Amino acid sequence: MIEIRSCQGQDELEACVQLEIETWGMDTSEIIPRKAFLLAQKIGGQVIGAFDTGTAGAVATGGPESLIGFAMSWPGMKTGGAGDRYSLPGANTAKIEPRSYLHSHMLAVREDYRNRGLGTQLKLAQRQEALDRGIQLMEWTFDPLEIKNAYLNLCKLGAISRRYEVDFYGVSSSRLQGGLPTDRLVAEWQLDSP
Repeated sequence: MIEIRSCQGQDELEACVQLEIETWGMDTSEIIPRKAFLLAQKIGGQVIGAFDTGTAGAVATGGPESLIGFAMSWPGMKTGGAGDRYSLPGANTAKIEPRSYLHSHMLAVREDYRNRGLGTQLKLAQRQEALDRGIQLMEWTFDPLEIKNAYLNLCKLGAISRRYEVDFYGVSSSRLQGGLPTDRLVAEWQLDSP
């Protein structure tokens, strides 16, 4: 059985770090450490895990040894001003009130659990938790060359993309990048929209 819930404790956050390394294969200079996952939770972000409770040694709600996926987000504030890198070109920003949102930075699923809908379940758990707190917008970047990510983000979740960021992250050691620039589309997900 798969349990989806907020990660708890240092060991589960460390399991997220290990899955991050396994998924992206980055060198240590680019890895988001356990303390940053903890900080994300403490300042209003999310670290939501998927746990296979049928894994040997797992407790009924899962545990670090049974983590098979996670989604991590950071809290953000949109001001709409010229300094807001996500403001729309040409938008009249004089009357825009600051708006809280979440930036979903990572979604990872262990390789042998992919193509089972876990990514969708993790994103929907992020959505529900955000709505429960009154947050109505989530954004993230994704590689436009990764067709499964594009399908998940745009078709299954209904996010939209109006912005293309050239070489957003700069040079990456991730084996998934294969030396390519880190061009990204920005997904905008209105969480209260059907």
